[in-house]
Amino acid sequence: MSCRVALNRMHADGLITLPPPRNPKPVTYRSYPDIEQAVCEPAVIPAIDLATLTIDPVLGRAESRLWNAYIERHHYLGHTLMPGAQLRYFVRAQGQIVAALGFGASAWKVKPRDQAIGWTVDQRQRNLHLIVNNARFLILPWIHCPNLASRILALVSRRLPDDWHARYSYRPVLLETFVEKPRFTGTCYKAANWQNLGDTQGRGKLDVLHRHAKPVKSIWIYPLVRDFRRHLCNA
Repeated sequence: MSCRVALNRMHADGLITLPPPRNPKPVTYRSYPDIEQAVCEPAVIPAIDLATLTIDPVLGRAESRLWNAYIERHHYLGHTLMPGAQLRYFVRAQGQIVAALGFGASAWKVKPRDQAIGWTVDQRQRNLHLIVNNARFLILPWIHCPNLASRILALVSRRLPDDWHARYSYRPVLLETFVEKPRFTGTCYKAANWQNLGDTQGRGKLDVLHRHAKPVKSIWIYPLVRDFRRHLCNA
């Protein structure tokens, strides 16, 4: 998807000429009536015992559609296709889904993050894949449990490196996320020992005219290894 976006931008700017598409534009979200019913608020709200939480990777088409439906229905950003390497998870308590998370490609360039790492442009281009972005974090709106969000973040950060290695044959060394202000304050990330690096400038990756039309977001990182800077700055 990242390559597709880049090629279409180059085509629009007249740098290259692409042939007409052979297939229609991919559908970002498709509704299925049985799944839409499944993601509605249940008649009985399960009690949450933090000791019973499980972090389960999304596997297979049925679970993928279910994850998409939860995000589309209940996450304020809705469902969009995540480019590049990615992992999605369901969080369950006593077998019942209580939350969903998505991890994907990191941001290409973020000044506070890049300054905190201390890498060069060449090092960033070479090692950016070692950073994974927590692109979606949804606790279902009818679930209310103190410390649930920070507990989930702690659990998923411990198992994600192994899952990522199993799928992509390398281990990430740093997690990042962006928390929209003033909608959220990032309290759960702070409670889970993530580090706040400051705020974005409200610019998207295509904002070459500096219009700052995007929401300002706070930037958070979580090291998966102690010497993450050494890995990211490796020449």
